[in-house]
Amino acid sequence: MKEIKKEDINQEVFNLYDKYAHNKLDRRSFIESLRAHAVGGITVAGLLAYLLPKYATAQKIRQNDPRLNSEYMEYDSPKGAGKMRGLLTRPINSTKKLGGIIAVHENRGLNPYIEDVARRAALEGFIAFAPDALFPLGGYPGNDDEGRELQQKRNREEMLEDFFAAYEYLKTHNECSGKVGVVGFCYGGSVANAMAVHIPDLKGAVPFYGGQPDTKDVPKINAPLMLHYAGLDTRVNEGWPAYEAALKENKKEYTAYMYPNVNHGFHNNTTPRYDEAAANLAWQRTMDFFKKKLL
Repeated sequence: MKEIKKEDINQEVFNLYDKYAHNKLDRRSFIESLRAHAVGGITVAGLLAYLLPKYATAQKIRQNDPRLNSEYMEYDSPKGAGKMRGLLTRPINSTKKLGGIIAVHENRGLNPYIEDVARRAALEGFIAFAPDALFPLGGYPGNDDEGRELQQKRNREEMLEDFFAAYEYLKTHNECSGKVGVVGFCYGGSVANAMAVHIPDLKGAVPFYGGQPDTKDVPKINAPLMLHYAGLDTRVNEGWPAYEAALKENKKEYTAYMYPNVNHGFHNNTTPRYDEAAANLAWQRTMDFFKKKLL
């Protein structure tokens, strides 16, 4: 089987994967659609293996990194889902209260990539908390396909309330300064926008390629925003002009970056949509933003 490289893949393959990853295309249809691109020694099985996440080899910060104190913590779900759980991580032996960052996962539960993101934030000097919206259903199941199926079984508004409760949990944690922001990716980006709407004292929100709130809710936003968009992400980007117009009209504090020629999910280093240059730049901008707003 031919070794597949990014330059072997045309944009339509990434568009198909985006539809599949966001439940616009079922697995059977996705695989059938890939057949048209299985040419030149590339097989459908090879394409599928190439596109799916590779968590084990892409981890940047080990789960047991000795520089961090990381543990799973539970908190109450406010809408009757019982207990919620998330990964809490912060620098070991910190002598002061830390600014807090909620890290919100994609549409598949708390997978290893988002846990890694939380640890990256902790190494920058924050206390980070990454909740798992799937915990009431048993937690992230170990693969993204089943994770997407599980997340569809949860009520969207109840999940939002669970993330709002995570904010309160972190804000009142005895190692947190009370200054808390949120970073979210894909579905988590839409949650970050929603938290900016619904949490008046949120200190900052950074949605990565996240769905936008209703423009009528923009006046409720108090938190400064930093928004990251992928230039090739036509699906999410459709909502940006109206959102930006509402932010301007209501004189909200925001900075937006459009990264040209990269795909939705460009920050996720476990899939071939990853773009190292754009991901590193966006992450550095995000950390600089939080250091100004939370420290």
